[in-house]
Amino acid sequence: MIPPPHGGKLVSIREAKPEDDLGFSPSGEIKVPGDVRVNVRLISRGVYSPLRGFNTLEETDSILREQRLPDGTIWSMPVLLPAGEREFNLARDGEEWLLKDDQGPVAVINITGRFTLDMHDASRHIFGTSDIHHPGVSAFLSMGNRFLAGNLTSVFPHYFPFQDRVMYPKDTRRYFMERGWKTVTAFQTRNIPHMGHEYMHARALESSDGLFINPVIGRKKSGDFRDEAIIAAYDALKAVSYPESRVLVSPVNYEMQYAGPREALHHAIMRKNYGASSFIVGRDHAGVGSYYGSFDAQRNCEAFPDLGIEILKFGEASYCTRCGRVTMIGECDHDHSDRIKLSGTDMRTIIRGGTAPGEMLMRKEVLMAVKSIDQPFFP
Repeated sequence: MIPPPHGGKLVSIREAKPEDDLGFSPSGEIKVPGDVRVNVRLISRGVYSPLRGFNTLEETDSILREQRLPDGTIWSMPVLLPAGEREFNLARDGEEWLLKDDQGPVAVINITGRFTLDMHDASRHIFGTSDIHHPGVSAFLSMGNRFLAGNLTSVFPHYFPFQDRVMYPKDTRRYFMERGWKTVTAFQTRNIPHMGHEYMHARALESSDGLFINPVIGRKKSGDFRDEAIIAAYDALKAVSYPESRVLVSPVNYEMQYAGPREALHHAIMRKNYGASSFIVGRDHAGVGSYYGSFDAQRNCEAFPDLGIEILKFGEASYCTRCGRVTMIGECDHDHSDRIKLSGTDMRTIIRGGTAPGEMLMRKEVLMAVKSIDQPFFP
């Protein structure tokens, strides 16, 4: 069955307009980086339920140590609001401050605390390392060490890329209900689909009423596929391969942190809020480089039996030349020399090198859709 939202209730924060009389006199303005606006949208539309704002020191410490909020609710990644020295010193509990970025007003927040963090210690908890060469660590350390906590009281509208394609938990839950989907498997990706992905999707549809493909769009690391390429690839795949009545493709504006095991758990919580009853966690989910073991993400998700969403585990996909099809390691007893590896990293390398993957690795329609995009990779 479709699970209840994480924490029991779907969060919704009212949306204001810049010209509205909000009925308050803000205590001040806080200049925030662009990724704060992304988190504000995810909070206000319920994707981060039960959070209503940015974490307190008590919450952050509990998340870092236990991957839970103080009340025991599973939560693996702190959602933090960085502050400059001036705002940090001036802000007081109970005050309402206006968050702004380079594009204008973002949200109004009711301050509930301020704190500093040992950022290298926090990095080791979140990412398993404080190595600045890790892209998630590098971005995390760039926030500084001063943070404000508080709940959002109103948010301002903003046009995000592909907004007409983006659905939020209230929308997807209604969509699933209208179609009679009692079981839904969610799949997250930051890559274009290869035949290994299609294999996982087909297996998921064997046991679920519907498949919810939720590609990540937004800032990623250099070499990852751009938003336009990912959307075009999935549109092409859905047109030639997937049953229209059983598959929903809708992206999410979210910035990858490459935190491996913890981020996999975070991703599962997000899809639970969307209404998915199961979530695919494959090999090296949300990983980068060699920082995590191939199945650390699966093990971390399995460590929380009260998560409330089933984790569908998949191993390494490969094309078996003896079987003439895609299989997972262990599904047939043919030798490794009979296998052609399938991975997002390999597909990026092949395509960036100017070579076309064979059709046993990727559908030609998908490849053509990607090649139609000018500069399909992040620089």
